[in-house]
Amino acid sequence: MENKNSKLAFGAINYIIMGIGILVLAIGFITMASGTEKDVFGDKQLTTGPIILFIGFMIQFVAILYKPKKKEE
Repeated sequence: MENKNSKLAFGAINYIIMGIGILVLAIGFITMASGTEKDVFGDKQLTTGPIILFIGFMIQFVAILYKPKKKEE
C-alpha cells in the first residue's frame, strides 16, 4: 500500500536497488585501488574494476527509472 501523501521521491524497491548499486560501485572502486607495487597495471585494475563500475552505474540508472507495476483493485 502506497501512501498518496508520501514525501519520498522513490518507492522502497528503488532504494533497495540503489543500495545494491552503491555496494557494486564500492566493490569496483576497491578492485581498482587494490594494486601492489609490483603489479600496478594488472588486469584487475585496468579491466575488471572499470567493468564492475560500469555495471554499478547501470544498476543506479535502472534504480532511478524503475517504476513498480500498480496493483489493480
